[in-house]
Amino acid sequence: MRRLLLVLPLCVLTPYAALGSSPAADEPARATGSPIPNDSTQLVLVRSIAWWASTGTLQRYERASGGDWKVLGEPIPVDLGRSGMGWGRGLHQALGRGGPVKREGDRRSPAGVYRLDTAFGAAGSMPGGSKAYPYLQTRSTTYCVEDARSAHYNQLIDSTKVTPAAWEQWSEMARPDGLFKWGVVVEQNSPEPQKGAGSCVFLHIWRGPGRPTAGCTAMPEEQLVQVLGWLTASKKPLLVQLPDPVLKEARAAWGLP
Repeated sequence: MRRLLLVLPLCVLTPYAALGSSPAADEPARATGSPIPNDSTQLVLVRSIAWWASTGTLQRYERASGGDWKVLGEPIPVDLGRSGMGWGRGLHQALGRGGPVKREGDRRSPAGVYRLDTAFGAAGSMPGGSKAYPYLQTRSTTYCVEDARSAHYNQLIDSTKVTPAAWEQWSEMARPDGLFKWGVVVEQNSPEPQKGAGSCVFLHIWRGPGRPTAGCTAMPEEQLVQVLGWLTASKKPLLVQLPDPVLKEARAAWGLP
C-alpha cells in the first residue's frame, strides 16, 4: 500500500491495480472497443433518464469471465448529483459528441466506467464481518481532499500524518449526519488525478428520495449494505453510470446488459 502511513490514496487500497484512463501493458483483455475488462465479473449499473436528471436506479449484475451479464437482485433507487451526470475520468472514452464533462464542484455524478475501490465506514469491519473486500474504518481524522491545489488532491488522508493546512477544501469522512456510515470509493479521476477534474466520489447513504448529492451516488442504507456484502475483490467490480440515451449506444459498443 503506497504511502499508507501518510495518506490513504483512493487508488491503492484494493488488491488489484487501477488502470486509470490510459491502458497499461499488462491490462486485462477486453472486447474490441469496450472499456470493460474481461476479468471484471461484477457490475454496478446506474442509469438516469437524461444528463440533467438527479435521480436514477442502480442494478447489480454478475457474469462468468467474458460471459453475458446476469441481473442480480431488484433495482435500487438512487440520488445523483444536483446537476445530473457529466463525463468523468475512468476506463472509458466518451461516447458520441454530447454530454457535459465533469469538473470539480460542478455537482455532477461521473458518467462512464470506473473501478470500485475500498469500502469504508464508521464500524470496525464490513457489514456482517465480510472479508471479501478491502475496508477502511474512518475516524475523526479521516478526510478526503477536494482542493485541486493540494498535493493530496482526490486522496483520503489521515490529518495527523500530513502537514497542517495542506488543503482548504475537504470532505469529512466521519460525518455527524451518518451519510458516510457506509460507503465505497469510486475510482473517478484516479490513480493519477487531473487537477480540477473532480474528486472524492463515493457510493454512500442517501438523505432520502429526491434529495440530490454534491456529485456522489446515494441510496438507502439497507440497499447499500447489500451491495457491500456482495462486492468481492477477486471479481474486480466496476461501476457504470450513464443516462439512458447514452446507455442505449453503450450496450452494443461496450457489451453492457
